[in-house]
Amino acid sequence: MSLAQRPRTRARRMAAGLPVALLILVLGIIPARAQSAPSDPVDMGAAVYYVTAKRATVYAEPNTLRPYVQLSFREPVFVLSSSDGWSRVHTQDGAYGYVPDASISNVWIRVSKVRKRLFLYRGTQLMMDLAADFGFNPFSDKEKRGSEGERNHWRTPEGAFYVVSKNPRSQFYKAFLLNYPNTEDAERGLVSGLISQREHDAIMAAEKASRAPPMGTRLGGMIEIHGDGTGLSTNWTQGCVAVTNSDMDKLWGWVQEGTPVIIHK
Repeated sequence: MSLAQRPRTRARRMAAGLPVALLILVLGIIPARAQSAPSDPVDMGAAVYYVTAKRATVYAEPNTLRPYVQLSFREPVFVLSSSDGWSRVHTQDGAYGYVPDASISNVWIRVSKVRKRLFLYRGTQLMMDLAADFGFNPFSDKEKRGSEGERNHWRTPEGAFYVVSKNPRSQFYKAFLLNYPNTEDAERGLVSGLISQREHDAIMAAEKASRAPPMGTRLGGMIEIHGDGTGLSTNWTQGCVAVTNSDMDKLWGWVQEGTPVIIHK
């Protein structure tokens, strides 16, 4: 096993049986600066949310009169209580204050390739359990771009991703575009010689800016959760996860830009 392969294998092992809040931390969905435990041990029982607004403000009181701290897109916060459209939060930097409920979310997606299912969670609560279709090669992790001549590489990637954009007029009904290739894929691609240093840096910059990464490298891209699925858990996509159009309609209102997506065996 190469060094570039180890993080994903380790992440899959660590994921088994972990509480959702810790799972989100372990899999690196949140920014690197926030991966330490909160300073107040009481907060370890708080719910992990993440910022879905492009910019969010923590206020000293549950109103907009005294802005206190600015939060970044996808930054995690620990929610201590909620009332009247406001959540009292503790940030990873140690700040306490109030955030509008509309600025944060605890919805996330887990995709199991072995079970051929997509699960939508709200915190620890399972909200949906849906049949899903996968890539032509359902058994292996994605390594590079597939083609008609290399259908074996039409694979659904494994790891921790997030929804980078929503497309209401997709070729496949509606779609959530994932941030594949992500920084881990960029590191692997550079080590293996699949991409150049310039391509690697472009992917890293896209991740830092929370925008879609370059999709035209040899790592492949345009990995989506989209509609037009069969509902029969078949393998026909070029690496995407497909659900039926009716199931996509159910997901559409819950999933936002920034929603974490964990894909595993």
